[in-house]
Amino acid sequence: MEEFSRIIGFDWQLVHDMVLTGINVFILFFILSYFLFNPVQEFLEKRRQKIAGQLAEAADNQRAGRELKEEYEKRLREIQKEADAILTEAGKKARIREARILEEARREAAGILKRADREMELEKQKAMDEMKQEMISIASLMAGRAVAAAMNTEAQNRLIEETLKEIDESTWEL
Repeated sequence: MEEFSRIIGFDWQLVHDMVLTGINVFILFFILSYFLFNPVQEFLEKRRQKIAGQLAEAADNQRAGRELKEEYEKRLREIQKEADAILTEAGKKARIREARILEEARREAAGILKRADREMELEKQKAMDEMKQEMISIASLMAGRAVAAAMNTEAQNRLIEETLKEIDESTWEL
């Protein structure tokens, strides 16, 4: 054993120092673990729990966000349906109003045409009355000439032809 002690240099002092150093390292390890490792582990455990809580909260927020999104999409669909219904109703009202306006315009046009027909008939009647008056005046003129001239057949024929020409000319003037 002496040979062995010479190579490494083991002696009782070295063994004693090694044992005391080992005991000091173990004591130091337990003291550090009590003051450092345990608080660090507690800190890490609290951090892990905090992160787990934040992840759970994020998942809850995400679920709530999805629910809100679905609710908003549902509401948008309902609003779109209401808008379509309103547009459809407005279209129906517009078509009804258009039909009413067209019917009113047709009635008004028919009234205008009836008034125009009446006015045309009145003008025609007036022209006929004027023509009758003209014929009466021509006939009385002819009668006056016939009486004044004490006519013969040639004069009568000439007078009739002149009267007919005058009637033709007055008819064409109307």
